[in-house]
Amino acid sequence: MKALVYEGPSTMNIREVAKPVPGPNEVLIRVERVGICGSELSGFLGHNSLRKPPLVMGHEFSGIVEQVGSGEGEARFRQGDRVTANPLVSCGRCRACTTGAAQLCPERQLIGAHRPGAFAEYVAIAEKNVYRLDDHVSFDEGAFAEPFACAVHICKLLRPLPTDRLLIMGAGPIGLLALQAAKVYGLQQVVVVDINEQRLEIAKELGAVTVTRVSSLVEGHTFDAAIDAVGMELTRQTCVESVRPGGRVIFTGLHEDTSRLPINQIIRSEIQMTGAFAYHSDDFETALQWISEGRVSLSPWTKLAPLESGSACFDMLIKNPGKIAKILLTLDEKGESVQ
Repeated sequence: MKALVYEGPSTMNIREVAKPVPGPNEVLIRVERVGICGSELSGFLGHNSLRKPPLVMGHEFSGIVEQVGSGEGEARFRQGDRVTANPLVSCGRCRACTTGAAQLCPERQLIGAHRPGAFAEYVAIAEKNVYRLDDHVSFDEGAFAEPFACAVHICKLLRPLPTDRLLIMGAGPIGLLALQAAKVYGLQQVVVVDINEQRLEIAKELGAVTVTRVSSLVEGHTFDAAIDAVGMELTRQTCVESVRPGGRVIFTGLHEDTSRLPINQIIRSEIQMTGAFAYHSDDFETALQWISEGRVSLSPWTKLAPLESGSACFDMLIKNPGKIAKILLTLDEKGESVQ
């Protein structure tokens, strides 16, 4: 089958690779749409230890059931079903898995990192991780279930109130999806900060106040909560310094491994800080439900491109994404080539 293979820093090529064979209790999916994630951009540059060449990346996807592997009991899916999938495969036995935190399973594996991913014609995944798409949900929308699950998890940990004033650092896909999730929770006062003014245009159209730096806001105006969707020392510090005493901060960006933080201020102000990693299956299901209900969408700012343009798409997202929130690679003829 055809696949886009990561072969080294800034190097991706279309190759012929073996078609996956679904194992017991697995489903083989013919990929229709697959999104490019920010973590894959760092992997493409050689900055992500999870993604080692040669590798077929891709974990935000939707498609059509091609084959169902053998297993006990009646299969939940049939050939031709339209589906998406939670790409985080956990053991199901450990304490994390049995207490509602499967994303922290020490044996977890991510499709597109530990296992071959969906930048290919076909991908195999555990049947328990597969979800049927409602008839009115498009393949484009289905591919957004995974990144939106991250945003749902962030807001679940943040425990937002409709009256909260929220700061979001970063107008990339996760920041924009967190903005939409916060809107579902009823928040009206959301400020998004980014240096990319075209991405800020998207945030503004989604109902946020947008600035290129927090210092441009009225001095002394503090926030009840903040989300760092970037992961740099500067953005992490800004979140901590911008919330009121007793405020909450969620760290989800992974750009830098370590950062200095004003610990004495954190202690004296009783600032609550929480890391947010991926999502649990209930977050994924919530994301899919909200997508189905039309509560959230980044469709107006989504670009389709053929799998063959994958390497060029990575380059564009790294150098100058413009007013694009997400690129979905497609295996059909609907994509527009990127040079």
